[in-house]
Amino acid sequence: MKPIILDLSNSDKEFLYIQLYEAIKADILSGVMAAGEKLPSLRSLSRELGISVTTTGQAYDQLLVEGYITSRPQSGYYVADIGTDAGAGAGNKPAAADTLSDYTFEEPPYLYDLNCFDFAKWKKCAARVFNDYSQLLLFESDPQGEPALRYEISRYIYRSRGVNASPDNIVIGAGTQQITSHLSRILVKMGINHVSLEAPGYLPVQSMFRDAGFTVSHIPVASDGIDIGRLPTNIASAVYVSPSNQFPTGAVMPVGRRYQLLDWADRNGSIIIEDDYDSELRYFGKPVPAMQGLDKKSRVVYLGSFSSTLFPAVKISYMVLPDEMAEIFRSIKSQYTQTCSKSEQLTLAFFMEDGHYYTGIRKMRSLYAQKLQAAVAAFGKYSNGRVRTVDTQSGINLTLKVRSRRKAEELCACARALGLHMVPLSEITDQETSALIFYYNQVPLEKIDDLIKQVAADWIDD
Repeated sequence: MKPIILDLSNSDKEFLYIQLYEAIKADILSGVMAAGEKLPSLRSLSRELGISVTTTGQAYDQLLVEGYITSRPQSGYYVADIGTDAGAGAGNKPAAADTLSDYTFEEPPYLYDLNCFDFAKWKKCAARVFNDYSQLLLFESDPQGEPALRYEISRYIYRSRGVNASPDNIVIGAGTQQITSHLSRILVKMGINHVSLEAPGYLPVQSMFRDAGFTVSHIPVASDGIDIGRLPTNIASAVYVSPSNQFPTGAVMPVGRRYQLLDWADRNGSIIIEDDYDSELRYFGKPVPAMQGLDKKSRVVYLGSFSSTLFPAVKISYMVLPDEMAEIFRSIKSQYTQTCSKSEQLTLAFFMEDGHYYTGIRKMRSLYAQKLQAAVAAFGKYSNGRVRTVDTQSGINLTLKVRSRRKAEELCACARALGLHMVPLSEITDQETSALIFYYNQVPLEKIDDLIKQVAADWIDD
């Protein structure tokens, strides 16, 4: 065994034990100490290093627990056989001086606008959670979601969207994926294994239902919403719709068609899944009330999310279930854990209680409306008629139809070089098209005109 050098200037016994443990482990991993080689006794190594037998014993015990050495009664400690490649990558640990304060966080690949959200008010609500309710964070969150947040959501969506919801019928989850997983289990228990989806529609939702084992059919979308006449009849099924702002067409379903869809669900013992993902962000006229408020037969599941109206890093979504479905969920919820941060749920509850959420929505509508108008005007001014903007009434993005010989991926790469967030529409819908989705909401208002002028010049220079 080669000599071991310890830094005895540090009187911390624990520090010395870790030094010795690391030194012996490094020798084993590097092959300096071979499998089967006997280690010095505790007393002899302690005398050699000038440390206590207790400190040496702590190091040996840790090596023994982790399997680097073995102990033989009445004989001593020996190097374990841990394989010939055990030392691979052993030198990759960070330097002792590395700290998070030295770490350089990577800047986002796209432009951003901090005026989109009041982080100072969010921080105050978070401080209230940690200062006054820290004891609540020592326990896991309710699988259905924090009661305080469910209460605030029920109040808010009744006032703003006309949704009738008891807090007991609301389920909170970490994003659409968890919510859809819960919903899929409930539908299966109801004997429903077929889901109709809008075409074109949001591709991740289709994948989630298929992965859950549902038979999926696609129903065409017209300017007034889904073609109700193409829905299945005489079987219990579900239909997934976005009647207030269909993605990606922007179609809004008028009230008469909504009643027709509700009638279809009632006659066929079926369920309507209403995705109301960003209908509050409607910039011209009032937001269209939710279909759930028209439902008298408990046929609508209402889905909502805070990703567009707060900030994307907060993955808080929710669904409002009819009584029968809510009872099913309560019967199975003990089998699952809540994956949505409890501290963020409570922060959002206070954020809503204090009125900050509603105030933020109002400011966001005003700011995003200006950005939307600026983007549409700029494309009209600089694209020589080769870019057509679609769905210019609401949301956080625009659909762009570009006449170009370049592929959609190339057009998006040009935009990315300028910090503009664009993706091919085909990546997030089942629609084969060269159109693009442009997320204008995070671009600072004062930069929109100039940046679109630049990207339009790049696109038409082909």
